[in-house]
Amino acid sequence: MRIDKRQNADMRPISIRRNVMKYAEGSAYIECGETKVLCTATVSLESPTFRDSKGWVTAEYNMLPRATMQRNKRDISSLKKNSRASEIERLIGRSLRACVNLDMFSDATIIIDCDVIQADGGTRTASINAGYVALYDAFEWMKKKGYIEQNPIKFQLAAISAGIVDNEVMVDLCYEEDSNAQVDLNIVMDSNGSIAEIQATGEKNTFNKEKLNEIIILSQNAIKDIMEIQRKCLAK
Repeated sequence: MRIDKRQNADMRPISIRRNVMKYAEGSAYIECGETKVLCTATVSLESPTFRDSKGWVTAEYNMLPRATMQRNKRDISSLKKNSRASEIERLIGRSLRACVNLDMFSDATIIIDCDVIQADGGTRTASINAGYVALYDAFEWMKKKGYIEQNPIKFQLAAISAGIVDNEVMVDLCYEEDSNAQVDLNIVMDSNGSIAEIQATGEKNTFNKEKLNEIIILSQNAIKDIMEIQRKCLAK
């Protein structure tokens, strides 16, 4: 039995609210158990130089100082980006770009800011889940303003954390489970069931492909449920 009495295939309660910020072109707030993340989407009407005027999607990730039990210093205090945050925001950016046809818009960059208000495991996957909603609304804003003719999102996208704890496969790890996991994994999938990104690390032990397949199957079922929550949120 897990810490919070869930079955291994069960997620924590998840809720997503959209349009929570007045000035952002898209925004979403997600709660996944005790993890709370605010995502905003900003439309900047210019492309990075390496895109030669074509569209781009990128992300930034930040954790508030008291998002965790101990206070974390702000990045500005060390005058450089936290290496963990840099790795996470690259994951978020890659994942969200996977669901977008970047050639369908030009001279614009969509920036997804993911701010962790409270962390209890799964902050990067929660950021992707809420970031997708914010990104969708940012493109809808561009349509309304006449910058694009149709939304360039190709398919729905969602993510979940998973792992092996005490030799058992489980999804949506809280912090205590994650910190004791033998295997730690994050998986991003599209609405066709294809994998956009997978990160798997044998933190305390190696694992075989049978265990990996078991993790993927449990994760895929959980992601289907998250996508339903996203759809209901966007339908409101």
